[in-house]
Parts: sequence; structure tokens; C-alpha cells
Amino acid sequence: MEQNDLTKQIKFIEEIDKVKYIQRRTKLFHSERNENDAEHSWHLAMMAIVLSSYANLKIDLLKVIKMVLIHDIVEIDAGDTFLFDKTKSHDNTEEEKKCAERVFGILPEKQANEFFELWMEFEEGISSEAKFAKSLDNLEPILQNATNNGGTWKEFGIDHKTVYEKKKIINEGSTTLWDLAKGILEDSVEKGILEK
Repeated sequence: MEQNDLTKQIKFIEEIDKVKYIQRRTKLFHSERNENDAEHSWHLAMMAIVLSSYANLKIDLLKVIKMVLIHDIVEIDAGDTFLFDKTKSHDNTEEEKKCAERVFGILPEKQANEFFELWMEFEEGISSEAKFAKSLDNLEPILQNATNNGGTWKEFGIDHKTVYEKKKIINEGSTTLWDLAKGILEDSVEKGILEK
């Protein structure tokens, strides 16, 4: 690698520090503090390592880890859109694509292309790795809300049917994790922390 490449890589590392400041609606497990995107991405990477044996199809674990670590970098420019937001579409891919091109474009060309392609693959959700990464991305907030007396479900008046419909994508990457999620949702209804 050339010195110029190293300069670009350090600039990228500095730029992505901004991910630590992007607040999510979900709160940390057993906490009142909102999670930030960096914490979320790290947690998904650990979940990928720990839960990889539950993927429906054979996966390249390193690829999944890369996907979950970079999937929300685009929120540096685009911001975090709450999954249950009724005023803004969660599918703001064009806005996010511009950010992906800008932020990944800071890197040397080969790395920039790799990161952009991984990000696009995650967004499209077609490969076995993307499906599993999306399963984890959708499971984590369920686990968080279940430990926070309903968390964002209660705060924003989200009912079981809405959560179920938005989260059933988990099944595409892992039927085992979807069965777990469905059980947590049912249990949450019984406990009165998720509206029926």
C-alpha cells in the first residue's frame, strides 16, 4: 500500500467515528440509555460470531461480520430512521446510497468498492450472508425491548401485529432465531409489555 492509501484509510477511520454519535430509538439491555449505531454494529458482530450456527444456509462468517459492521455507516449523513416511523419510509436507499458513495469513497478505490458492494448486498438482502445479517439486525431490538419493559414498543404504541410483520424477515436468515423471536413476542404480549 502506498502512503497515500494509508492517509485515505486514516481519514476514513476518523470519519466513521461519527457513527458513535448516531442515537437509535432502542435502549441498551436493561437500561434507560439509548444505544448508538457503533454499539449496535459491534453487538451484531458479536451476535454473528455467537449465533452463526443458526443460519439457514451456509454463510461466510467474516462477510457477515463485515456487513453488520458497515451497514449503518451510511447513517452518518442519512441519520437513523426508526423502523416503526409512520412519517418517513425506512426504505431511504437513495439517500443512503449517496452517503455510502461519499464515506466509502474516502478509502482507496479497491477497499471503497468492496465496502460499497458489501453494503449494497446487505441492502438487497438476497445472499445467505445478507439474509442472516438482516436476521440479527432485526432480532437485537426485540431482545432489547423485551428486557426494557416494552421499550420502544410501549413508548410509541406499537402492537404485536406490527412488530410481527416488520420482523418476520428474521425467518429468511434463520428459522431458529425467528422461532425464538416469535416466542419472545408472545411472551411480551402475555406480560403486557407489547399490545395485542
